[in-house]
Amino acid sequence: MTISAHPNTFFAHFKVFSALRWALVAGAVAASAAPDAAAAQAARPGAFDGTWNVTFTPRAGNCHASNTVPFNVYGPRVSSAGGGKVTGGVTRKGNVTVRITVGASWADGSGRLAGNSGTGRWSGFITGDHCSGVWQASRS
Repeated sequence: MTISAHPNTFFAHFKVFSALRWALVAGAVAASAAPDAAAAQAARPGAFDGTWNVTFTPRAGNCHASNTVPFNVYGPRVSSAGGGKVTGGVTRKGNVTVRITVGASWADGSGRLAGNSGTGRWSGFITGDHCSGVWQASRS
């Protein structure tokens, strides 16, 4: 097997492949510019911006205590306002998804925000037990 010092010379003789190669290059350039545009879009304030106090209530599993955790919402992003790692997003219509991680414990939640309140469901693995339940939120 011989490796050419000019790997593109094979495609240079085929106009279709040459055009395809330039289309791929143009796509790569556009994709490299897209993260800046996405970051600018994500930085825009939204209707749900602020600090939300979210109370998680277990309904199934061996988790018995309710916990209230503050979350920050800015634009389409949901993040921690203290304690644990929180990642997630909220749409313009208020549909929200989050993942909360504290040590080896984690929970995924989804639901809806409307005005200054919200509700939804969650499930996860908390202190060694599978649990699930509901959540309620209020904007402070």
